[in-house]
Amino acid sequence: MNIIEAAFFLCFLTSSHVYFAGAKQTAGNITASENPFTPKASLIRYWNKRINGDLPNPSFFLSKASPLTAVESTRFASLASRHALHTRPSEFCSAAKLFCFPELAAHSIADKHGDDVSFVVYSRKNFTNYGSDRLSGVDSFKNYSGGDNIAVDSFRRYSRDSAGHGDGFSNYAGDVNVADQSFTTYATESTGGSGDFTSYHTNANQPNGRFTSYSDKANGRSQSFTAYSENANTGAQSFTSYSKNGNGAPNGFSGYGSGSNVLKSGFTGYGETENGANDTFTSYGGNGNLPVNDFKKYGEEGNGAVYGFKNYRDQSNIGVDSFSSYAKDSNNEKVNFVNYGKSFNLGSDNFTGYGQGNTGGNVSFKTYGQGPSFKAYTKDGVVFARYSNNATSSGKTVNKWVETGKFFRESMLKEGTSMQMPDIKDKMPKRTFLPRAIVSNLPFSSPETGKIRRIFGAGENSSMAEIISSAISECERLPSHGETKRCVGSAEDMIDFATSVLGRGVVVRTTENVVGSKKKIVIGKVKGINGGNLTRAVSCHQSLYPYLLYYCHSVPRVRVYETDILDPENLEKINHGVAICHIDTSAWSPSHGAFLALGSSPGRIEVCHWIFENDMTWTIVD
Repeated sequence: MNIIEAAFFLCFLTSSHVYFAGAKQTAGNITASENPFTPKASLIRYWNKRINGDLPNPSFFLSKASPLTAVESTRFASLASRHALHTRPSEFCSAAKLFCFPELAAHSIADKHGDDVSFVVYSRKNFTNYGSDRLSGVDSFKNYSGGDNIAVDSFRRYSRDSAGHGDGFSNYAGDVNVADQSFTTYATESTGGSGDFTSYHTNANQPNGRFTSYSDKANGRSQSFTAYSENANTGAQSFTSYSKNGNGAPNGFSGYGSGSNVLKSGFTGYGETENGANDTFTSYGGNGNLPVNDFKKYGEEGNGAVYGFKNYRDQSNIGVDSFSSYAKDSNNEKVNFVNYGKSFNLGSDNFTGYGQGNTGGNVSFKTYGQGPSFKAYTKDGVVFARYSNNATSSGKTVNKWVETGKFFRESMLKEGTSMQMPDIKDKMPKRTFLPRAIVSNLPFSSPETGKIRRIFGAGENSSMAEIISSAISECERLPSHGETKRCVGSAEDMIDFATSVLGRGVVVRTTENVVGSKKKIVIGKVKGINGGNLTRAVSCHQSLYPYLLYYCHSVPRVRVYETDILDPENLEKINHGVAICHIDTSAWSPSHGAFLALGSSPGRIEVCHWIFENDMTWTIVD
């Protein structure tokens, strides 16, 4: 320990001793065997100092305290104060139990092997120059990264300059929590062969796939994406310079993003200057919620290409598509849209420079379901058949993407009511709070994202960089009408925000466990907080970030309930749930999942939901 760290540690001990001397002896207090200078001990003292009343410290809240030892906490606090944490990224992430991407290990098989290889139950590998110059053969990836918490893989220059080489990715990164897959210059300048992605990112949470210069300058190589990102939650897929300068390379997207929630896909320079391309998008983005697709310079300056969109975004909720310079300045390209955009609830489509300068080709729309904006759209060779602008619907079929039981009416919270419990399990990576002495010295703003990425070792274009930017953007968002909000990265900051809104006589609640999740349950005894009357509350929801970060906001005009949750077979208590009912929904979006599930609109009904695992709500002491 250097002089600066020793001085910092001495100051920490002194200030901590003052708080410890006045600590109340409650059930959650420091045990005789616990070091009184750890972050957890400091948090207990802070709770006892800031919170009025004799209620025991909540164990679920204290369990989120940093696991750092007193010495580690002091060392990293010193580094943070000197803006030097980036010099110890791996050590910091490991000791503080943070969410950081692992370093990828190189695969153990020689790059230029002679036999077909099957990778089964494989994960976290860096395939660089794998299969380069390979002649024929097939490599298969089955159950690759399946079920991992964090699935990070890199395929760089994979199958480059190969001839007749086939790659199969089956059940790739399925059921993972956070997926980061990078395919850079994959199959570049290859001849023949194929790449098949089947059940890629299925049921994944936060999938992020990047295909950069994929099949660039390839000749006759086919690529197929079947059930790609099906039933995924959020995340993004980007295809940059995909199949650019290629020749006769068919690409099929079937069941892409089907049933997914807020999945973004970007196609930039896809098929640019390609010759004889043949791409089909079948059941693309169907049955999804808010699919977002951005096609820039797709097929620009191509020759003799055929692009087909069948059942594109069919039966989805809203959705946003942008086609900029699609097939622009191309020669003899055919683009067909069949059942395009027949979404429930009006989406948004913007066609700018679409087909402009296309020579000898045609663009046709058959049973097109939205009212798009066409700018600089070519007037020659465009055919609209059975154009429909009445795709909106108030029917229940759109509700399939809203999980049953996720939202419910207040009248359901009555003893004896049978209902479906949604999946309340926490899908986020396991993380902990950071001590205030550390987090107060970390940058946290959009202009400082570069510094933040440096601390946590996140590349500029990595999905971790996107995760960081997304969380900061949400935290910097202006509060909605009547909302008071704050993002907190330390337990002390959360206590301060809750008490600033509600006063020091507060209690924090969460659902006891996850038993009954995704099953039928019966409501047992119900207790309304504040006598079941309207009350003030502060709700805190996790945000995906390297350390434990909560988005906390005051919620006006709510009623909060505690209820026993019973097994429907024997009516035995299996859980103790906390539910919050929002009485005023007038400021909510008409497309909010609650209205789609319950069949109403803003301001007309109240909406209730459970407090999920690791989320919490603060109220005044009842």
